[in-house]
Amino acid sequence: MTKFFKRLRWPDYLIAGLLVAFFGYIAYAIEGTLNYNWRWHLIPNYIVGWHTSREEWFANLLLQGLAATIRISIYASILALIFGTILGIARCSGNLTIRMLARTYLELLRNIPPVVVVFIFFFFLSQQLIDLLNLERWARGIARQDDIAVWEFFFGEMRRFPSLISGVIVLALFESAFVGEIVRAGIQSVPKGQREAARSIGMSRGQEMRYIVLPQAMKKVVPPMANQFITLIKDSSIISLISVQELTYKTVELVASTRMIFEAWITTAAFYFIICFGLSRLFARLEKGRKKG
Repeated sequence: MTKFFKRLRWPDYLIAGLLVAFFGYIAYAIEGTLNYNWRWHLIPNYIVGWHTSREEWFANLLLQGLAATIRISIYASILALIFGTILGIARCSGNLTIRMLARTYLELLRNIPPVVVVFIFFFFLSQQLIDLLNLERWARGIARQDDIAVWEFFFGEMRRFPSLISGVIVLALFESAFVGEIVRAGIQSVPKGQREAARSIGMSRGQEMRYIVLPQAMKKVVPPMANQFITLIKDSSIISLISVQELTYKTVELVASTRMIFEAWITTAAFYFIICFGLSRLFARLEKGRKKG
């Protein structure tokens, strides 16, 4: 922290001062012009609440939503990585049909508004899959059990498990299009000479991809893949439109019940910023360490 302040110069302090003045003016304008009554002291109760009858702390609306956002982002990123890798490999396939199908999927998703994609995937795929597998009945059965601490740790409230799965599937299918393009670029960055060398020693196309191309491609796609994971966290707010109870959805609930419009949304923005900025710094440090190594 000391080193950080030593690196700062007078323009940095000037910019910081201007930002403080700007946000101070915004707060003053909201309170004066809109006659808004700030109630920041209530926000901590909607993050962590105190249960008077049980005499214990519990995760309230905002913390519940934050936990759901983290779960959905992790599971969706894993699925998006799997789907995206398959799509990226398909984009580089020697089979024209496979290559064109993968390209069609990628181009459609990259050129259609995310909100439209979310509703299409939810109504025509995600919800149908949940109904087919009868996940709602299974989740209710788990929820009626006594010892479900492990289930709740990984999936939250089990009665809302189908909603979580819907969000994961929708988000993963949407983000897989961008992951697929990253993987394709990584595969195509591997020099053709290495592929030709692999074929010259009798490797099949599958062996060439598995042992020569993919290991090198994956090393090159790690930085953009990390950035895509951060983008996925921010994009997870879109699935609140299909009633997935993540952070944005819980914030809407809080605003509707308390009318703390600015406090709730500023707190939510701070949560997203802390997660995304923290991850960006972590990935930057890991990338810097990898290059040194």
